[in-house]
Amino acid sequence: MTDMPLSSAAAVSDRKPASLLTQDARTKARNAAEKRFRLYGAAAIAISMIALVVLLATILTGGAGAFRQTYLNIPVELDAEILDPKGNRDPAEMAKVLTLSYGRVLDAAVEATVARHNIQIEGLSEKDIDNLISREASAQVRNRVLANPELIGQTVEFDVLTGGRIDGYFKGRVTMDSAARDSNTSPQQLQLAQELADRGEIVTRFNWNFLKFADASDQRPEAAGVGAAIVGSFYMMLVVLVLAVPIGVAASIYLEEFAPKNRITDIIEVNISNLAAVPSIVFGILGLAAFINFAGLPQSAPIVGGLVLTLMTLPRIIIPTRAALKAVPPSIRDAALGVGASKMQSVFHHVLPLATPGILTGMILGLAQALGETAPLLLIGMVAFIRDMPGGLPQGLFDPASALPVQVYNWTQRSDPAFIERASGAIIVLLIFLLCMNVLAIWLRRKFERRW
Repeated sequence: MTDMPLSSAAAVSDRKPASLLTQDARTKARNAAEKRFRLYGAAAIAISMIALVVLLATILTGGAGAFRQTYLNIPVELDAEILDPKGNRDPAEMAKVLTLSYGRVLDAAVEATVARHNIQIEGLSEKDIDNLISREASAQVRNRVLANPELIGQTVEFDVLTGGRIDGYFKGRVTMDSAARDSNTSPQQLQLAQELADRGEIVTRFNWNFLKFADASDQRPEAAGVGAAIVGSFYMMLVVLVLAVPIGVAASIYLEEFAPKNRITDIIEVNISNLAAVPSIVFGILGLAAFINFAGLPQSAPIVGGLVLTLMTLPRIIIPTRAALKAVPPSIRDAALGVGASKMQSVFHHVLPLATPGILTGMILGLAQALGETAPLLLIGMVAFIRDMPGGLPQGLFDPASALPVQVYNWTQRSDPAFIERASGAIIVLLIFLLCMNVLAIWLRRKFERRW
């Protein structure tokens, strides 16, 4: 006897047996959905890669010019009556001669060079000739003469910076049409520059000074560099490395291995997680109140920036370090304790070496993220114009300095297009630093990785 209705039994008997080699409707729909999902994933990766390529191409195209600079090679007659009126070659007295006097000497040298080559351009004015070189050129000549006063009275060849518009012309940023509408240059000045370039007097070569010089004024974009920003970022990362890494790793070891599990540690863990999500500008406000207004530390100093970035980086080191410690199997701890090791010995001799790859990776990625922060540094005054390089350690920690991301922000706020080129060049330098830090993280992880 059976309770199955006759109609159902007949339907079952009439149904053909299913085959593993034949897909039914539900299997076809499931396979089609899986193919669509794979297609969506591949499309997302393709779009991401295209966006990354466009971003990198834009940055490289806009910033490559910052690593090339145009120079004018001219013989300069260092007139003793102008540069050393008393004639005693005393550097202290020669230092009283202003750059304006050196500017007159350079203007005469440029005019003599144009006359020597017999360059005749209709509509070319004396102002066009004098503005062919940068205003920074007189300072460069002055510094060299003060370093070697015996040059006075001689005719010395100098490679001086050309003006920003001339430099932009040889990089393709300035054209004859744009020069006709620009009050800072003229088509005749560009023609003069091209004539001198054809005669080998003007050359464009790799610009090492971009990596060595500090920032320059709005009137001298061709002299601006990231040297002070690189030194400032290095000093800040040094402070973060010395403070954030040992404190963060020690706190992680205590919370994960030794701290009792109670309400207090739960509150601490929740607050650490919340601090990792706090906007970075909040840490800038904290640094302004605690380190500058209360502690009296100087503004724009790497020590203040390092302390602020330390507070911001601590949660981002503690969280991955605890995750690395937690990833070590409990059997490692139990085996160490079983053979008579103490709790501290099991942690420092067995658990910590196995967690080292994850700890190092989290540490370097945290430092890399701190290197790219801008908002907290703006609030502690590191956006200020810094003309001089910071001193050596430890005094350099308290000298005014800038940072690479802040320097990028500063240059993008200026009107001259040459500063936009400089900003893109600084982004390239920053990306190279970040790439090196990520490569180091990968190498350390593979070097110290242990399998069990």
